Amino acid sequence: MSFGSTDHPFYRPLWRRLAIIAVTAVWAALEIFRGGEPLWMVLAAGAFAYSLWTFLIVWKDPPAQP
Repeated sequence: MSFGSTDHPFYRPLWRRLAIIAVTAVWAALEIFRGGEPLWMVLAAGAFAYSLWTFLIVWKDPPAQP
């Protein structure tokens, strides 16, 4: 499995993908409203945007493995 690969069985359940999106959203919100450090704001917002895009918007269920 390479970095950025979403075909791992761990990501198959919807609740796990939504949990990842929720955690990154909370992290980004905390950094934006409480953090004050621009670098961490950008990193957290980028992690949220990437997880939202990868696990919700363009998600395709991988084929079932035997």
